[in-house]
Amino acid sequence: MLRAQYERRGPVPQDVIAAVEFTAPPLQAGQALVEVVAAPINPADLLTLTGEYGQLPPLPAIGGREGVGRVAELGPDARQPAIGQLVLLPPGCGSWSTHIVADAAQLRPLPNEADPLQLSMMTINPPTAALLLSEFVSLEPGEWVIQSAANSAVGLYLVQLARYRGYRTVNVVRRQDAAAVVRETGGDVVLLDGEDLAQRVAEATDGAHIRLGIDAVGGAATGQLADCLCEGATLVCYGRMSGEPCAVQPEALVFRDLTLRGFWLVTWFQRTPEERRRALVGELAGLIATGKLHAPVQATYDVSEIKDAVAAAARGGRSGKILIVPRR
Repeated sequence: MLRAQYERRGPVPQDVIAAVEFTAPPLQAGQALVEVVAAPINPADLLTLTGEYGQLPPLPAIGGREGVGRVAELGPDARQPAIGQLVLLPPGCGSWSTHIVADAAQLRPLPNEADPLQLSMMTINPPTAALLLSEFVSLEPGEWVIQSAANSAVGLYLVQLARYRGYRTVNVVRRQDAAAVVRETGGDVVLLDGEDLAQRVAEATDGAHIRLGIDAVGGAATGQLADCLCEGATLVCYGRMSGEPCAVQPEALVFRDLTLRGFWLVTWFQRTPEERRRALVGELAGLIATGKLHAPVQATYDVSEIKDAVAAAARGGRSGKILIVPRR
């Protein structure tokens, strides 16, 4: 058994984490031993390794916030899920591992016939995309939404969910080679970021009044999106890929009555009743299991290759997600 462990944090994420051997403890009442099938590396994971994320576990810690696995063994008094069942791992369980021990009651069964790689990415990015579309502005079918970092995992999920719900998307990317995947995923308009973005957006949408903007970049990109929005619109920031503060001119907030909001999935889960959380996860699981919602995967790595995997995830210019897929 291997797991990716770190005992310190530092500016280069792959330098602080390593694969270490471990032995699973004896199962206690109600527990299950789960063989991890797949677990993604998300930007939040990298920020956790560098110490810049909003929620940091005590050290030493095991990397990985989400993933899927198959039940390998049940402890005393545990009856479900059945051995061999594909399950969603509990959030924050340390999923970059060959095995985890978890309370059986916390394991959500998933369709055994569905693609486990796609299901492994469902806990964080799909709910984020879904909630960005629903929690801030009550959109009507046919309305436009504009987003930055459209080729990111959240961005691509948002494109698909917007189309599924009847909305149209303006998708801003920072590299020309990133535009193709957004178009292939269903983006209605895909544009390269730049100083004349607002003019190009107006031309592409026939002057549509865009009431919702979604930003993951920060810095000047936030201001560029703000310039594309109509009076009284809402601009939501859920990331800071540039590492810079959101740069929105006071005139946009004062004279056009724009609202700048932030979103963090952790806070939403903490404040939301379990029934609604389960309903959202269930809806998204169904869409992923039936192939209606998906994300590109660039490469998979074994737990023993965790340093290379984290380095690959930290590099820019990727065309898909990096996944930890333990080899047996």
